[in-house]
Amino acid sequence: MAREQLKVLDALDVAKTQWYHFTAIIIAGMGFFTDAYDLFCISVCTKLLGRIYYHHEGAAKPGTLPPNVSAAVNGVALCGTLAGQLFFGWLGDKLGRKKVYGITLLLMVICSIGSGLSIGHDAKAVMATLCFFRFWLGFGIGGDYPLSATIMSEYANKKTRGAFIAAVFAMQGFGILTGGIFAIIISSIFQNRFDAPAYEVDALASTVPQADYVWRIIVMFGAIPAALTYYWRLKMPETARYTALVAKNAKQAANDMSKVLQVDIESEQHKVEQLAVKPANTFGLFSKEFLRRHGLHLLGTTSTWFLLDIAFYSQNLFQKDIFTAIGWIPPAKTMNAIEEVFRIARAQTLIALCSTVPGYWFTVAFIDKMGRFAIQLMGFFFMTVFMFALAFPYNHWTHKDNRIGFVVLYSLTFFFANFGPNATTFVVPAEIFPARLRSTCHGISAAAGKAGAIVGAFGFLYLAQNKDKAKADAGYPAGIGVKNALIVLGVVNFLGMLFTFLVPESNGRSLEDMSRENEDETVD
Repeated sequence: MAREQLKVLDALDVAKTQWYHFTAIIIAGMGFFTDAYDLFCISVCTKLLGRIYYHHEGAAKPGTLPPNVSAAVNGVALCGTLAGQLFFGWLGDKLGRKKVYGITLLLMVICSIGSGLSIGHDAKAVMATLCFFRFWLGFGIGGDYPLSATIMSEYANKKTRGAFIAAVFAMQGFGILTGGIFAIIISSIFQNRFDAPAYEVDALASTVPQADYVWRIIVMFGAIPAALTYYWRLKMPETARYTALVAKNAKQAANDMSKVLQVDIESEQHKVEQLAVKPANTFGLFSKEFLRRHGLHLLGTTSTWFLLDIAFYSQNLFQKDIFTAIGWIPPAKTMNAIEEVFRIARAQTLIALCSTVPGYWFTVAFIDKMGRFAIQLMGFFFMTVFMFALAFPYNHWTHKDNRIGFVVLYSLTFFFANFGPNATTFVVPAEIFPARLRSTCHGISAAAGKAGAIVGAFGFLYLAQNKDKAKADAGYPAGIGVKNALIVLGVVNFLGMLFTFLVPESNGRSLEDMSRENEDETVD
């Protein structure tokens, strides 16, 4: 039996789209901007770090990061993110969304600058300090996942809630583009100012001493947009759902939302006190009642995010094939260090513009029309189809004449990841759990995703190596080959499609209706 909704929450559910919705998207989305900017930049900068710190006299090819160092530089940020998602997700339910929200941003700003200032002249010192700051940068970014999603879902109205949460996530697209454009600008400036011969002409002179500033400037720039929104994060009021349903302060919730919505709202403290003692609002995360009501939902959100990120983060494997296919990245020895940064950044920006960014905004446009379930199912379905289409005739795609077809199918796979589960796995956990556990459950779901990302980024890096050890990349053992790795990814996407059936549809329903917080009974 459902009870009447609190008036302050009703007002939020039916509010027209207003200016504060858009400011909330930008303020909440800045963490994702930084996240995507950082992930994008490090892939550009690792090539340069290899040339600067791992140059071997007389080697035929430029220096590259050894596999263990490369894994550490990329992996520590993912591990930090996973830890941050669990910790700040829990803290956001304990202390409130607003109190914790500024801390995550401050951590990102400090650690972005710290990453660029990595100290020392020898490779060990620079890599150690870079890894240290990247872990804590990831920790801050991780905290932003549950907090931003929860804040946006609790601020939004029923009608356009999906689009607003997806728009926060879609700020990653702007982060990727900004990272690409900034890397292109910086490398162009340095290339013009400090001209150098190609590696094969003069190995030592091909990396000018000033190249060490290039990666540092690119990495540090990510702190600026985050720092600009810090003040506005502190000014945001606590969400009414947290204040009323968790902190049990109806008067404060009504006051805060009266200012935001610019209407008078009755506080109804008596109703909050009645709700507080209902069985639906007393069970904890590790209780049988949670397991009965939301156990399958949590399994659905964690498993789909885990499986999606395995496929999504494995894309790094195929980037070098793609770039060579477009013909934009010649062999490393034919370029100098800064030219290589320019060419990689240009190629990655093109891929982002063609497939990644449009996918995000397709989700924003259609999520409240098609629903979360349909978009996620469709996304996983097409990712499965395209992965198999790449895998089974893989030898056909490796011929030079067919490379463009490979690029198109590859781009479509990641278009449907973004117009599909990459966005919906972020949106749904912020809508289906009770207010007092919402941030924690979102953090758990996101952390499962990051565990998948670690499997995708590293497991597949080893798995996709050539079966013949002599042909595998330097320092790696023999694997199962790219073709078999793609087949495995196709199966992973298919499993994602099956687990999607555990996730309920939340389109057009109030958060309290989804989480059943207003119910008198504990019976179904």
